[in-house]
Amino acid sequence: MATTDAERLRRLLRLFSGDDKLLIVINADPDAMASAMALKRLLWRQVANISIAHVNEISRPDNWAMIRLIKLNVVPLSMVDVKSFTRYAIVDSQPSHHEGFRGIGFDIVIDHHPASGVKAPFVDIRPEYGAVSTIMTKYLRAAKIKPSVRLATALFYGIKTDTSNFERQVVLDDVNAFQFLFRYANVQMARRIEEAELSLDSLGYYRKALRDMRVKKHRAYVHLGAVKSPDICVSIADFFMKVHDVVWSIVSGTCQGRVVIIVRNDGFRKDAGKLLSKAFGEMGSAGGHKTMARAEIQLDNLEGKVNYKDAKALSDWIFHSLAEGT
Repeated sequence: MATTDAERLRRLLRLFSGDDKLLIVINADPDAMASAMALKRLLWRQVANISIAHVNEISRPDNWAMIRLIKLNVVPLSMVDVKSFTRYAIVDSQPSHHEGFRGIGFDIVIDHHPASGVKAPFVDIRPEYGAVSTIMTKYLRAAKIKPSVRLATALFYGIKTDTSNFERQVVLDDVNAFQFLFRYANVQMARRIEEAELSLDSLGYYRKALRDMRVKKHRAYVHLGAVKSPDICVSIADFFMKVHDVVWSIVSGTCQGRVVIIVRNDGFRKDAGKLLSKAFGEMGSAGGHKTMARAEIQLDNLEGKVNYKDAKALSDWIFHSLAEGT
């Protein structure tokens, strides 16, 4: 018999006492931030304190716009005394997805990415869902909580972005959650967040991408070299997919001692997540969905495989590692 959201909610709430201090850790993007807000709303009367911390550097203009307009209080994990908390949650990710999650014993894992074998007192992983914001909306409804305008707008935008406006694979629950949130969300605020796509300092990376990209058999690929943030690679990979005839977009760059590889495709061909997992899974974290995936590899792990200090050699190695699969 299928477990209901009401049953899951009861099991979730039983984990906590009034003295608990909860730390919600995320790899910040709209879906993760919205989901963290929803979990905080669900538990704010159950525990003594709740904080939200992010492991990644936030650089995308739309993410900053969301934080500012939604008035989300989120801080870098490096600024948090992790040991001062008694409970730990991760939403829209799993412990193996980012090195920043290592060393934290998570009590709660709620995600929509393919399961990675994670074990915790409470695990809710639904890979068929388009967004974790959908799952969290179902929890709010099970708790009979009417979301505030800020929370509804965040969840509305989380579903909108992670489903790419319902162009990616979704289930009926994603549609129902979106419809429910529409009643309470500030759609104009969501549009303002969405339109904050570029910053002045990102334009140089776009110039380099357009100058250096290779296009072969409907695949667009570029290695950007050193980037301030992996989010630059994400933005450019999404941008390439807007080009007519491009069915695969591959963008890589190096940041803080690691190489980041972002892959997008049109959904009609092979699985991007499986492709990256097969090509790079043994060297670092790699995986994702059919149409969007990501790999992050410590440069030290490439010793003996490629001269990673040579940008061209690294670029060629990445391209050839993925060429057959695309």
